Amino acid sequence: MNFALHLTDWQARAPGLSDVTQWFDWADHARAIDPQAPQAKLTTLPMMTARRLSSGSRLAVECGMSMLQKHAIDAVLYTSRHGELERNYRILEALATGQAVSPTDFALSVHNSAVGNLTIAAKQPVVSSSLAAGKDTFQQGLCEVTSLLQAGYQRVLMVDFDGSLPAFYHASVPADMPAWAYACAMVFEAGATFSCTTQPGGSEEENSLPQSLIFLRHYLNGDREFAIDGEVARWCWSRQ
Repeated sequence: MNFALHLTDWQARAPGLSDVTQWFDWADHARAIDPQAPQAKLTTLPMMTARRLSSGSRLAVECGMSMLQKHAIDAVLYTSRHGELERNYRILEALATGQAVSPTDFALSVHNSAVGNLTIAAKQPVVSSSLAAGKDTFQQGLCEVTSLLQAGYQRVLMVDFDGSLPAFYHASVPADMPAWAYACAMVFEAGATFSCTTQPGGSEEENSLPQSLIFLRHYLNGDREFAIDGEVARWCWSRQ
């Protein structure tokens, strides 16, 4: 597989990281993300909307709204490996213990909840979609972005995110799997600033960072070539 695109702008949030200076320092010093560090205060998302959203969706909609305010976006793609796992766990726990299911949890438990709330909060009926593809969710999302650009959309917003992984699942997932909430928003246009090819290989071992934050670290460091391990292939990147 081969594709190319141009990264126009970005914004990201994770524990202890929100502004550009913090992210550049994190990338430059290859620091680990501290799961116990506090999330920065939201500045764009309306409070009433924020209160209804799960931890990952809250960050994803916040970052998405910031990008929509800065750019004329033609299409939006939200990518999430686990989606609304926090809400779905609460629903399953309520059913297992004979409790009433929260109407809010039920209504916002679908995978496209975050991108739907983005278009509602931003009051922009933009073309939108949601995608999940396991460990390769971010990379497969970029393939979808490429398809949207080839279909004629000029500027595509992609937001990769996940919420806090409920403690119930910790013993059943790889120890290195990130269990904290984050969001990484990127605006793409047609171009060849970044080119990607796949090579046989990949790794069953879990990355200590989501693929989007691995990509962001290389981008902020100005790396000309780098690779991101997927499940069955290596995604090899080059930068002009």
